[in-house]
Amino acid sequence: MNTQITRTTERLLLKSITPEIIKDLFLTHSEAEIISYFDADEQIYERLKKMTLKGMETYNISLFYFLICDKNSGRVLGECGIHTWNTTHQRAELFYSMRHDADKRKGIMKEAVAPILDYAFNELGLHRIQAFIDDENIPSKKILQHYGFTFEGVLREDYCVNGVHEDSYCYALLKKEHCK
Repeated sequence: MNTQITRTTERLLLKSITPEIIKDLFLTHSEAEIISYFDADEQIYERLKKMTLKGMETYNISLFYFLICDKNSGRVLGECGIHTWNTTHQRAELFYSMRHDADKRKGIMKEAVAPILDYAFNELGLHRIQAFIDDENIPSKKILQHYGFTFEGVLREDYCVNGVHEDSYCYALLKKEHCK
């Protein structure tokens, strides 16, 4: 899947990123070009480099995400997509993040998630999408509830942040629930 896929919303341009695209960029472009492409800082560049060197997928696990860009300026606002995509069992984990605090609380992520879910269910053939969040992350909880995700339970001390193990609150959406 080396071809880049785009989706648009009223305010956003979503540009697909796959393991193949990332590998190709690291094989054919300079560090400066990669940083420019992703509108990345050094930390993001190093994360992408590490992903490339250590491998991003196995025979049945992959990732697929979109850069969220402002439709008018082209500025990268964040990322949204799936990881831990198990192609055998047709399930994946939804993730999203905004790059800058100034862009938060403007409905950008809520706007971006809709075409991501549609693409994941209808084009990638997913049956289930799950999301793991901190229970105190109210904006994430609202996005998941808006799109009909069901709270399924708590994974105790599932996530490690700065050496501290924290609980993950699991939400999930099935294709039949999304495509009603």
